[in-house]
Amino acid sequence: MKKHRGKPIVPITDTRIDNYSEEHTTPESEEIKDLIRSSDEELEYIDMLSGRVVGQLLKILVKISGAKRILEIGTFTGYSAIMMAEALPEDGTVVTLEMNLRYQNIARKHFEDSRVGHKIQLIPGNAQDSIKSLNEEFDLVYLDGDKLRYSFYFEQALPLLRKGGLIVADNVLWDGTVLEPEDNKAKAIADFNRKVAEDKRVEQVLLPVRDGVNIIRKL
Repeated sequence: MKKHRGKPIVPITDTRIDNYSEEHTTPESEEIKDLIRSSDEELEYIDMLSGRVVGQLLKILVKISGAKRILEIGTFTGYSAIMMAEALPEDGTVVTLEMNLRYQNIARKHFEDSRVGHKIQLIPGNAQDSIKSLNEEFDLVYLDGDKLRYSFYFEQALPLLRKGGLIVADNVLWDGTVLEPEDNKAKAIADFNRKVAEDKRVEQVLLPVRDGVNIIRKL
């Protein structure tokens, strides 16, 4: 999820490389393309969509990890939930948490219209509260919600994650502003990255893909 405008930007990669990477990544399904068009028509900004490269990375991680239970923190309009649901076996489930009422309504419509919508459970409300009510085990957690609370969500999600399970955190470079963080979100993400790097309960790799993806494995 991305919502970072009007601030200095440090290019993560050359735009030509980004375009080349996307052109050589498996395209989204027609269903996902319809979701992108619909989201663009209904909202002023859709830069919080994960995008083809991150979306396909999620699908591959779901498949190679054998994940069946996924927790997503931050639904937006449902792009990543549907992408991951497409990669799940028929008995798999994505539990996705979203506070914004408008995003909930848009996402619900996309889920209802989707051929994989039956695999997705949307829990409305503040994720800080919703995550505390969960007592099930997950194979993969996709962290893409409030950047100020990444460290909080990490601590809440880790006990819910099976041994060997993955946490995938998006936007962990925050337009490169984590190098010299000044605003609160950049500071929070930089703190999160540092916390994860020092945590002996996990191993991780931070990839400079799109706006940064931290792939974290529970030991």
